[in-house]
Amino acid sequence: MLARVRRMGYVDPKMRSQAPAASHDFSLFLDVDGTLVELQETPDEVIVGESLKALLIEVSRHLNGAVALVSGRSIETLDALFEPLVLPAAGLHGVERRSASGERRGANYCDPSLAPARLMLTAFVESHPGTLLEDKGRALALHFRLAPEFETSARQAVSALVRPLAPAYHVQEGKMVLEIKPHEFTKATAIEEFLKEAPFAGRTPVVVGDDLTDQSGFRLVEAVGGISIAVGHRVQGQWRLDNPAAVRHWLTSFAALT
Repeated sequence: MLARVRRMGYVDPKMRSQAPAASHDFSLFLDVDGTLVELQETPDEVIVGESLKALLIEVSRHLNGAVALVSGRSIETLDALFEPLVLPAAGLHGVERRSASGERRGANYCDPSLAPARLMLTAFVESHPGTLLEDKGRALALHFRLAPEFETSARQAVSALVRPLAPAYHVQEGKMVLEIKPHEFTKATAIEEFLKEAPFAGRTPVVVGDDLTDQSGFRLVEAVGGISIAVGHRVQGQWRLDNPAAVRHWLTSFAALT
């Protein structure tokens, strides 16, 4: 597979400012916020339009179901955003996963060791107006997009709280957000499991993402002859699309496959 990808020009030390032509051989692993949809000031403001849902249905049909959402959101939240569409998905940066057959793992476990951090972060946002705690159950995300003046305080607070939780937990950085999440799970671990299963097995894996958490997925698929596509300029992939609108436009080329 790797030799084939090299012949087609996908493996290039210099990232290209476009994306590869659509192929029936691809399996797609798509980040959501900042990739499929534009980032909003708060996570609750994100809306997935009906046109995007319809597009993903068509893309999935043309790829025989080999399309998965791989997100920092929980699977429950993804299902609410994309309703009634239900795709294979990895949530919480790989902590949760739902296979194409519908099998779920990691979704219902509650870790009591996170309780002190949850309480402290709740107090933090109450005393720092504009910051926001996104409680994902297995992970805690502190957003400071609306209050960038508190970035230093937010970093200090999260760093102090994750210290007693290590090595089981670590801090995952994002765009104006710091997340305390389980250390052993990444987007790469979730994608690796998908690649062992139908309909993803035997295809060329393509990961599309915009943030630091997507890099593990990039490196994984690159190592097995797959393709990484960065959205924007925060992360490095083999290819680049400028923004979510460009991603959605690229996806339309899959819906046109014959």
